[in-house]
Amino acid sequence: MASVSPAAAAAAAIAGTHHRLLLPSSPRRLPRPRPRPRARLHLAACHADTLLPSSSGARAPPAPAAGPSAAASEPVSDRFFDWLRSHGLPPGKVAIRERPVPCSREGKDLPLRYVAAGEDLQAGDVAFEVPMSLVVTLERVLGDESVAELLTTNKLSELACLALYLMYEKKQGKDSFWYPYIKELDRQRGRGQLAVESPLLWTESELDYLNGSPMREEVVARDEGIRREYNELDTLWFMAGSLFQQYPFDIPTEAFPFEIFKQAFVAVQSCVVHLQKVTLARRFALVPLGPPLLTYKSNCKAMLTADGDSVRLVVDRPYTAGEPLIVWCGPQPNSRLLLNYGFVDEDNPYDRIVIEASLNTEDPQYQEKRMVAQRNGKLAIQNFHVFIGKERETVAEMLPYLRLGYISDPDEMQSILSSEGDTCPVSPCTERAVLDQLVGYLKSRLSGYPTTLDEDEAMLAGGNLEPKKEVATRLVRLEKKMLHACLEAANEFINDLPDHTVLPCPAPFAPELK
Repeated sequence: MASVSPAAAAAAAIAGTHHRLLLPSSPRRLPRPRPRPRARLHLAACHADTLLPSSSGARAPPAPAAGPSAAASEPVSDRFFDWLRSHGLPPGKVAIRERPVPCSREGKDLPLRYVAAGEDLQAGDVAFEVPMSLVVTLERVLGDESVAELLTTNKLSELACLALYLMYEKKQGKDSFWYPYIKELDRQRGRGQLAVESPLLWTESELDYLNGSPMREEVVARDEGIRREYNELDTLWFMAGSLFQQYPFDIPTEAFPFEIFKQAFVAVQSCVVHLQKVTLARRFALVPLGPPLLTYKSNCKAMLTADGDSVRLVVDRPYTAGEPLIVWCGPQPNSRLLLNYGFVDEDNPYDRIVIEASLNTEDPQYQEKRMVAQRNGKLAIQNFHVFIGKERETVAEMLPYLRLGYISDPDEMQSILSSEGDTCPVSPCTERAVLDQLVGYLKSRLSGYPTTLDEDEAMLAGGNLEPKKEVATRLVRLEKKMLHACLEAANEFINDLPDHTVLPCPAPFAPELK
């Protein structure tokens, strides 16, 4: 299954060879390279190198405006392909093409590259096959399965290890074996197929596009996780001495500021492939010709798969020459697609939102209710996943859990404990109270967005939104659709009640919804 991240960046290579002691008893500062002017760091999608600023700080000349003149950049693709072929890439049936970037920068942004069918293909054809010698994995980075397992089961993820490796490699400039691949990743800059990078690199004002969405909190949580990994980078440097002795640079947290590491991490996150049926050290891989050059889709079956000493793509549908090749991005909701890859899939069958329900800990019968919930496969704090098109089913699944929270009679509670299965009684006043609470929660959640669903539809219909604004609006619009469908289902359940004159039961310890 293809899943998660691209990364790359570095200052110019620093001359000289340095052999570091494998593991000194106390960390010793390495000689610092001669100070060079630091390039200004930009975080916006339309600006920065992905991994590190260039060594000189000078910005590359603007790319030609999208259109026929974009062909002027094709020799770069040729050099990338030449590098792949010269190192064992078998002849394939693909080509790298370009499309203009829908960015409000007066045509100054580099066009996006993508892998397209180089000829007509049929379902079952092998589009390309990349040898493992051209794939970046922890096996290649660390060279030791036990070290890889130790690092990735402790405090560092595979993404952090891969990002750090490519950052050091980029510091070697053209001396690095991976130089052509890093240049290609830098060109893409972690931008997804909609020319938008992860919200992890958005400005605060751009994150305001996500107000009302749980996505805003997810961005903060992921950012904190990346910072924790950054603080552990020196552990990797000292444990993998044989790897880093070839780099005459300072330890990671001195060589790379946090913002630079975050850019690299997010870039790796957007292009890494999760290989199946391989060893731990090969599980996460950066595959030339893979993401971000491949186009992700949620309703596709084609995946990059390991086959012996290569990674191949077998297409699942016919293609005509020039069509972008599509691969499955895994069963991920749109919030995860945006966070990891910078896009939203309107046809995503795995899209979902979460409603958190929890038993009231102040309830004198909290422990008994927790036992009943566990007996029915639920937790004291339970996440209900609302899948698109399955909203009514999820509301129906929530009702027994909410009814449990409304029980106040100790004798009734003991009767439930002594029985088996889902036995919470359904009384008219309890049912009305439960449904009223759910309706109130859904309305409150919808009111937390600064715009309505109709306003989102109107903005998207206008077709003139800035790319980040557009992708954020698509996300919140889909969230609101699911919430509205839940609200409609709850109101239908209310309409189905036999007696609408019954008032809701009081509930001093009603369950909480978030």
